[in-house]
Amino acid sequence: MKALRTPVAQTRRDAWTEVNLSSVEHNFNCIKKLLSPETGIMAVVKADSYGHGANMIAKTLSATGVTMFGVASVDEGIQLRQADIKKPVLILGPTPAWALACAVEYNLDITIFSDDHLNECIEIARKLDQQINVHIKIDTGMHRIGIDYSKALPLIEKARQTKEIFLKGIFSHLACAEDPDISQIQINRWNSVINSLDFKPPYLHFTNSAATLAYKNIHYNLVRCGLEIYGLQPDLPPEVYRPSIKQVMSLKGRITHLHAAKPGEGVSYGHKYAVPDKEIIIATLPVGYADGVSRRLSGQICGVIKGHKVPQIGVITMDQMMFDVTGINDIQAGDIITLLGYDSDIFLSIDEWAKILGTINYEIPCLLKVRLPRVFTS
Repeated sequence: MKALRTPVAQTRRDAWTEVNLSSVEHNFNCIKKLLSPETGIMAVVKADSYGHGANMIAKTLSATGVTMFGVASVDEGIQLRQADIKKPVLILGPTPAWALACAVEYNLDITIFSDDHLNECIEIARKLDQQINVHIKIDTGMHRIGIDYSKALPLIEKARQTKEIFLKGIFSHLACAEDPDISQIQINRWNSVINSLDFKPPYLHFTNSAATLAYKNIHYNLVRCGLEIYGLQPDLPPEVYRPSIKQVMSLKGRITHLHAAKPGEGVSYGHKYAVPDKEIIIATLPVGYADGVSRRLSGQICGVIKGHKVPQIGVITMDQMMFDVTGINDIQAGDIITLLGYDSDIFLSIDEWAKILGTINYEIPCLLKVRLPRVFTS
């Protein structure tokens, strides 16, 4: 498998994440098979593609047939443009008035959700003598950003009738895709708006990864997918079909030190782990909580080396952690231990870490981007 190391900070470390671009393409195609030919995919690459590396992910998906990209901020959109990404880019979050001109300069689509925000866009468009692409966000029950569905029609009509504005899309977001009753309330509110229009903008989009799987009747002509592209499954009832996607990210490190510890001796801070009744061999790995591996995972995870699972022991420290590698033949410093991803026939899941931590799988890869170098494979 070919590996490409990108020029990021801290590249001279014996720990790294791997991002498999072939798996990205595989997952994208799995999603595409669920959609009608008329429905495109907005790949959500905010937060540096959930920690996977937005520039390389976007380049891969641009060649795979993605319709557009979704980011959280102007800066994230500019990053894609500076990486020579040509596909449309929508800023899904709010764009402050002082950043609108910059967004237009880089040909980024703007999300608007108030009359004041629309007026700010109109003013900037007149100053720049340039039409601005906007998507109107409707709040159907998420209560994050968006114009209330009961007040959306006048804003939509004003945007449509204003020559400085091109109304490119209308969208909303489900708060509880896993709950069909709550979701149906939002869908009904959405329909009350959309069915009142005597026109349709180029794009209507309502579904994220979870909703794309659970509600095929609201795909319209664009779905927004992030989590599934990265090979992570959303939290949905078991009866909802899930395509056969592959976890994109792995986490690996090389053993920096091997030594023996005798029975009764403690390992790491606080000696919360004590060696049992036999001498053990301890391998130290240069990965710690400053790299995004939570201290709360201490003693609850394992790694894989030479086709064998080995338990992590002792408290995870800021920069290092230890494993019990007793009984592994021919082990030596420099050997690789896999903490997440595929190794031989063993798979270590991001979902398992999320379960231990009582969080969602989105959070784990986002945390791992802090200072670990990233290697792309294909």
